[in-house]
Amino acid sequence: MKKTIILYLILVSTLFAVDAKMEIIKRQAIIPSVVVKISKDAKNNTLISKIKNLLVKDLDVSGHFQNKVSASNIYFNEEPNYIELKKEGIDLYINLYSQINTLGNLIVSAKLYDINQQQIIFSKNYSTSKTTRYPFVSHRIAIDINDYLNAPSIDWMNKFVVFSRYINPKESEILIADYTLSFQKVIIFGGLNIFPKWTDDKQETFYYTSYKNLLPTLLKYNIYTHKTQKISSSDGMIVCSDISNKSSKIVLTMAPNAQPDIYVYDTASRVKTRLTKYRGIDVGGSFVENDSKIVFVSDRLRQPNIFSKTIGEKGVERLVYHGKNNSQCTTYDNYVVYSSRETDNEFNGNSFNLYLISTKSDFVRRLTSTGRNQFPKFSSDGDSILFIKSFKNKSYLGIIRLNYNKSFLFPLKSGKLQSIDW
Repeated sequence: MKKTIILYLILVSTLFAVDAKMEIIKRQAIIPSVVVKISKDAKNNTLISKIKNLLVKDLDVSGHFQNKVSASNIYFNEEPNYIELKKEGIDLYINLYSQINTLGNLIVSAKLYDINQQQIIFSKNYSTSKTTRYPFVSHRIAIDINDYLNAPSIDWMNKFVVFSRYINPKESEILIADYTLSFQKVIIFGGLNIFPKWTDDKQETFYYTSYKNLLPTLLKYNIYTHKTQKISSSDGMIVCSDISNKSSKIVLTMAPNAQPDIYVYDTASRVKTRLTKYRGIDVGGSFVENDSKIVFVSDRLRQPNIFSKTIGEKGVERLVYHGKNNSQCTTYDNYVVYSSRETDNEFNGNSFNLYLISTKSDFVRRLTSTGRNQFPKFSSDGDSILFIKSFKNKSYLGIIRLNYNKSFLFPLKSGKLQSIDW
């Protein structure tokens, strides 16, 4: 089984080698089939059922497994019927067991069986002191099984997503959640709090814009110590849109003189450097090409479009020649994903789709096909895109798995998503 996954890893790793071409590898023949079951003697069936269902979703989202169903059901310390499962075309069998210990902690045990080799190949216990955080138990199981089989990393599943949601006019909250929104916790509330952005990969602190005071203010908040630090204020607006690779610089959009421009803020010296001086709208800057350039949205062509600028130089370069209303971009290495308005309807909702381009070529790849798809964010490994989808007055968190040609939606049960980061 490991050889199968290693072959798959080699195929997938070639996708980014040819710039932005990213051809989809036909891999159905080498993806292992898997079935996830709950042992007959598991306790707390309601909670373990939620974990099992989420684990199935995690395996599907990974792109590395093909989920199957089976009537097979065994005790946790019992071996599965290898012959029958092999007849059903199943390669891997995951058995889950759960219990609550004397301290009230949730303990989940997982065993992985290789049906072809007819043996157990992985076993591990997982625990959490808060049952509300059960989604991360599922994510950790998926990550460990994925890693054991040497498949491309899905570590991002165990990271927090931070997002702002509108709950009333001029009132929004900031929450942290898992990527499926199954776990959610309100962190900032009261007033208008928008555009949260993680300060680094540690995910201990994030920047956000608050409108509680007279001036829009950029704040830094620690989710563990609950300490808030003021970074800067500005007339009109102030938003942090990106962080440098070493977290030493951040990209700001500020409008101290009524017109928004792009600035770079040095977190050590607290010095702001203005990068654009156009008498119009320049917003949403992101670092690209190892922080040597920024990509941003500007109305220099009378409608929003995507431009780039080498830091320290005067000229700007148009990056997108498709569409007439291109906005909200995100970057990874030399790749850019942007949102483009596809319709021009004055009275009904317009559709927005996401596109992938490279700063090194003229390749364009469409990532979505219908609906209102906005606020894209690359994952830390550049393999996935997080975005907001709006449909029939409801908000969804969307995940696009770039190398696997798959996308997934997770609904927000209350409120409306304003912005999001991971």
